[in-house]
Amino acid sequence: MTIEYLVSAFVTLLVVVDPVGLAPTFLAITEGLPARARQRVALRACLIAAAILAGAALAGGWLLMTLGISLHAFRIAGGLLLFSIASEMVFGVRIERQSQAAERAIEEHVRHIAAFPLAIPLMAGPGAITATVLLAGRTDGHPAELALLMGVICAVLAICFAVFLTASRISRLLGVTGNVVLSRLLGVILAALAVQYVLDGVRAAFAT
Repeated sequence: MTIEYLVSAFVTLLVVVDPVGLAPTFLAITEGLPARARQRVALRACLIAAAILAGAALAGGWLLMTLGISLHAFRIAGGLLLFSIASEMVFGVRIERQSQAAERAIEEHVRHIAAFPLAIPLMAGPGAITATVLLAGRTDGHPAELALLMGVICAVLAICFAVFLTASRISRLLGVTGNVVLSRLLGVILAALAVQYVLDGVRAAFAT
């Protein structure tokens, strides 16, 4: 269960956050900034996103209980939300939204750029928060698996940081066609994971 959970959590968050897909957006947001300023933006954005996702993992279940929402219902709703994001990735809508957000943020100060739109909503957006809460719910409060989830969050955002530092090279290497193909492929994988969340939620709801 631990290995299966680790792989599932890593793949889910990696696909939802999509570090490679964020590389062109990061370049657009930080256009004209010196290298050291870009590094500060990347680090600050990753730290903010990590704090948000860690908070969702630790307090998401408590918040659901406080609001009277069952985890089964949240799994179904979260799966539908993730499927919506996956469909946007497959049909290219998400890339267009990221580009528009980047254009709006170029005129902002460096610290504001890191918080919006890079950390929120591009890295720690509704999809990533939903996926984190769902993954935390699968741990059933088990400390080891919750610690694994925290490690996965840190690992995915560390990958984001590494991608941001090499964003210009990655963008040139993939090219326009490569970025489009990668986004579509990740969208299909995320759609399958979303359907699995819905099935798990429905199955658990009927079982109880």
